[in-house]
Amino acid sequence: MLLWVCRSATLSSDARRLLGLAVPGARGPASPLSRRVVMSAVKRKATSAAATEPAAKQQKKKGEKNHEGAGAAGWLKDHLKQLRKDNKDMKFNQKRLRFISDAKSMKQGSEGVLYWMLRDHRVQDNWAMVHAQQLALREKLPLHVCVCLLVPQSELSTLRHYSFMLKGLEEVAKECKALDIQFHLLHGSAGEVLPGFVAEHSLGAVVTDFSPLREPLQWLEEVKATLPSEIPLIQVDAHNIVPCWVTSPKLEYAARTIRGKITKLLPEFLTEFPLVEKHSYAATTTAKVLDWDKTLASLQVDRAVGDTEWAQPGTKGGLAMLESFIDVRLKLFDTKRNDPNAAALSQLSPWIRFGHLSAQRVATQVQSSGKSAGHSVASFIEELVVRRELTDNFCFYNKKYDSIQGAYEWAQKTLKDHAKDERPYLYARERLEKAETHDKLWNGAQYQMVTEGKMHGFLRMYWAKKILEWTSSPEEALSIALYLNDRYSLDGQDPNGFVGCMWSICGIHDQGWKEREVFGKIRYMNYKGCLRKFDVAAFERKYRPKSH
Repeated sequence: MLLWVCRSATLSSDARRLLGLAVPGARGPASPLSRRVVMSAVKRKATSAAATEPAAKQQKKKGEKNHEGAGAAGWLKDHLKQLRKDNKDMKFNQKRLRFISDAKSMKQGSEGVLYWMLRDHRVQDNWAMVHAQQLALREKLPLHVCVCLLVPQSELSTLRHYSFMLKGLEEVAKECKALDIQFHLLHGSAGEVLPGFVAEHSLGAVVTDFSPLREPLQWLEEVKATLPSEIPLIQVDAHNIVPCWVTSPKLEYAARTIRGKITKLLPEFLTEFPLVEKHSYAATTTAKVLDWDKTLASLQVDRAVGDTEWAQPGTKGGLAMLESFIDVRLKLFDTKRNDPNAAALSQLSPWIRFGHLSAQRVATQVQSSGKSAGHSVASFIEELVVRRELTDNFCFYNKKYDSIQGAYEWAQKTLKDHAKDERPYLYARERLEKAETHDKLWNGAQYQMVTEGKMHGFLRMYWAKKILEWTSSPEEALSIALYLNDRYSLDGQDPNGFVGCMWSICGIHDQGWKEREVFGKIRYMNYKGCLRKFDVAAFERKYRPKSH
């Protein structure tokens, strides 16, 4: 699941048509907005100088050919390899970057360019990597890539997350070596270790990617403060299709206020990627050989939360999951995505969260190869693009994105008005973490997250709202929901997770509903409602905690 708050599923058919979403069972064409989103890859031929007509035609033919009859396993890898070669000379859209430093040009005598890989851990389909290489080639310099590895002393620092991250980076390092790009793993915070690394290698510019969260933004400010003033520090939004600061200069209220802004810009930004190719200028000093197993073993992380079997880390694993989604599950997405017993979701969120997979690549490939899936394409693009990029907007422009104080005034008031309401049950964090409640469905959802590192999107809404109902205050509920999600979910500690919990508990990007005890005007969900949606008993049997 890409965005675990599937709010569109609660809209009426009329509302879905007005918003441009696919209506299950509807005949005839989708609304104009849906058509515009789905056809953006075609429209860009006439509106973006970056995309050439032959490449667009070739993409369409290859996508249809490879997807026909589900295709042979591995078709996507070969398809993308050729597609990137066909677009290797594509120009970089300068709107994707912003200068963090006052310096705009490299000083004479520099010996390389550095890409500080922060959020987007991949080589191909990465606009920050593309820009760093194009800058290095223009200046006829070597290209270096570094990751600053810092493990906070926290309950959220688990083997599950760091193992997934490092195994993905091991793949990045191998790919960089094959391309004559030097990959370095630095230990420590970026503000402490990166400026010294830049000075040691006489690097003339630093390119980094974008995250809206407070810690990465703080690291960015620390690097800016410690880098020499003559070295450009450039940030490229490689995570969003439309760069966050281009979509909107302010906090957007809801999907309905940001949807049109994103849709209008998709023809310009939803393009193909150029190839990150073998680098022409070799570095005089090569990077240290890394022992990845030893590195992982040395980390001070909580090993009680271990690896998951279903998710293979790295870009190769992400592309395999994307291929299986297009071939098998996409056709079920529109009608079955709110059924936790159905295999209808993309399952791509861990790879997108760690940057192993580009959301832009997912969007272009689903559009070109998933035409036979009908309404599912528009529904999926709505969640992948509009809903997901809305979460980056929220975290970037709302510094209290993980606090009750970050909620709308109406939500803060209604939660405060009902803070003293009697709760039907009260559970401490420890009992919730162990899935020891009276509700078998909730317990099953929590158990799935603890054991598999994932939870179905529909159930995550129910799961978070029950935490509000069963804890002593909204503040405690939000704290517990974020802790559990960020500790156990592979896609935790991400804007989607923060906004998902804020939507469920604090009404972010939602509206006031009928007032009731505990919830006030926050949208309500209950067990009976789940019974009407799917086979609850089947889910409870499958995910019954072993201790029960």
